Amino acid sequence: RFAALAAHDELVFVMGTLRTLAGALMKIGNDVRWLASGPYGGIGEIFIPANEPGSSIMPGKVNPTQVEALTMVVVRVYGNDHAVAFAGSQGNFQLNVYKPVMADATLESIRLLAEAMESFNEHLAKGIEPNLERIEEHLQKNPMLATALNQAIGYDKAAEIVKKALKEKKTLKQAALELGYLTEEEFDRIVVPLRLAKPHPG
Repeated sequence: RFAALAAHDELVFVMGTLRTLAGALMKIGNDVRWLASGPYGGIGEIFIPANEPGSSIMPGKVNPTQVEALTMVVVRVYGNDHAVAFAGSQGNFQLNVYKPVMADATLESIRLLAEAMESFNEHLAKGIEPNLERIEEHLQKNPMLATALNQAIGYDKAAEIVKKALKEKKTLKQAALELGYLTEEEFDRIVVPLRLAKPHPG
């Protein structure tokens, strides 16, 4: 009983779980932000809802406001976690008088995370759409497609195709055809991106 009064470890454990959830949400938010960046200088593989279209400095810009709100909540929860952890260490002998601030920070974190996740889902996640044209563009220029060529034409020729494509800013298919290592039909039969995403015998 004295140990429980002096530590309040249960709140420290709960807050640690909330911090873990917050960390996952930070990653989700940042991934969405990067994938939606563009239209020219970013990745631009997804479209997000234009909840607040326009910008004071860039007309027509779509700001990731829901991501920004979510990640700000994460920052607050991380701060609350530090407060709870530190307060939990302040027990003296059989008593820790910091339980009110620990409870307040924990309850605030629960409320903020719940509201932020609901808002993020309702106003952003449900409206995400893929930019298929940009995804296809990135896919066709991605050197990882050369993996499929190894068994067909060997590592050295596959590497040569990649180097030519990167140097001349071309697709792997264009480079392969120009080098004369494959016909268009052979390339399309061998290089199937969806097949590369599935496990297969090495």
